[in-house]
Amino acid sequence: MASNGQEKQQGEAGRHQEVGHKSLLQSDALYQYILETSVYPREPESMKELREITAKHPWNIMTTSADEGQFLNMLLKLINAKNTMEIGVYTGYSLLATALALPDDGKILAMDINRENYELGRPTLEKAGVAHKVDFREGPALPVLDELVKDEKNHGSFDFIFVDADKDNYLNYHERLIQLVKVGGVIGYDNTLWNGSVVAPPDAPLRKYVMYYREFVLELNKALAVDPRIEICMLPVGDGITLCRRIK
Repeated sequence: MASNGQEKQQGEAGRHQEVGHKSLLQSDALYQYILETSVYPREPESMKELREITAKHPWNIMTTSADEGQFLNMLLKLINAKNTMEIGVYTGYSLLATALALPDDGKILAMDINRENYELGRPTLEKAGVAHKVDFREGPALPVLDELVKDEKNHGSFDFIFVDADKDNYLNYHERLIQLVKVGGVIGYDNTLWNGSVVAPPDAPLRKYVMYYREFVLELNKALAVDPRIEICMLPVGDGITLCRRIK
């Protein structure tokens, strides 16, 4: 029979597992402190509204966390991004964070296989006055990227690219995106710590979808680590985000 201390630890581990997809911190209380101290008080009203709308959606685990949204918004301002791309939109929380950070004539080429989810968040984009910055394309991203790569005028034309879609295609995306982002520009790959599973033992009791994509995430991380065309920084924000700055 477990002691009271063991029961407490097991209970805390169980609770943490449910939110672990969006926080890799060991303490849920610490993560909540970050949200309540520096994220929620500064969150634009439109982002709060979309976050609350998305929370009611059955697939809400797919959304970008509020702290990562804040991070992306500041990053885009720091690098003075104007022409951007997003692969994997869902309801558009990260898309809205990006749109709010761009100048009025900024652009986001946004791609997702599900327009219905995007339309759920589009009224919030319109209310925030940033919907005109978004060029949404429904369907797989690879054919769109292939068309962009064919035209040399698109090479090096993007300041920032955010990828939060099918993990099994991340490396395929990378070989195309590295041509489209400018030298000095940034590509952000989301979920690169994949629920912490990147360090899980082989026999760990992982959810099926976590187990399936884990190998693709590991493969991506290994490839980015040795890619001479980029500088990288892996951050434990949200579910892990790796920033790649193109240097050649």
